[in-house]
Amino acid sequence: MTVKHILVVDDEEDILELVSYNLIREGFRVSCAESGETAIQAVSAEPPDLLVLDLMLPGLSGLEVTRNLKNNKKFDHIPIVMLTARGDEADVVAGLEMGADDYVTKPFSPKILLARIKAVLRRKLEGTPEDDAQEIRMGDLGVHPGRHQVTVKGDTVDLTYSEFQLLLLLCRRPGWVFTRNQIVDAIHGEHYAVTDRSVDVLVVGLRKKLGSCGPMIETVRGIGYRFKEAL
Repeated sequence: MTVKHILVVDDEEDILELVSYNLIREGFRVSCAESGETAIQAVSAEPPDLLVLDLMLPGLSGLEVTRNLKNNKKFDHIPIVMLTARGDEADVVAGLEMGADDYVTKPFSPKILLARIKAVLRRKLEGTPEDDAQEIRMGDLGVHPGRHQVTVKGDTVDLTYSEFQLLLLLCRRPGWVFTRNQIVDAIHGEHYAVTDRSVDVLVVGLRKKLGSCGPMIETVRGIGYRFKEAL
């Protein structure tokens, strides 16, 4: 099995040492960066299999690094686990909407961080290429899993990672009601620390971007959300 390469980005030396030590013990190959600029340089020089990324960095912030990488087709597939002391809901939502795959707050347990990293890598490995090759068409809406592409009436719609995963989850099983907890688990893994309100904010943003197709995402009061086949 190929050894996974993880880039750890943090401006605190003790955090870099703690995370690196535990990752190396688990058999990972580790590189480190202490700023947003050096992180982007490191990714460009040798794209890692996953980033552990602090939000509060000198120069470019973690959110800016995430935005930079997710807007670059060469690097947008690289999963990102954010590790930060900023645990407010607004920061969690911002990180997810930028494309982060998971979010761990400081102070943290190295065992929990390792479990989250392994879960993200496992989800990436368990992708379904066969399903990804087929576009899902429903009325004016088109969703292509493999190309990470969404169109409404032929026009491309730019979605964040989380918005796309939510849409894909719903439209693959039209009529099926998903609870908010099921949505969080499907997109980010079990026991993910995101509130119901965060899911609601995500849905509102997705509906707005889908325009005339937005009402295809229905609210089921007291339960969650579902996707209907036609308006």
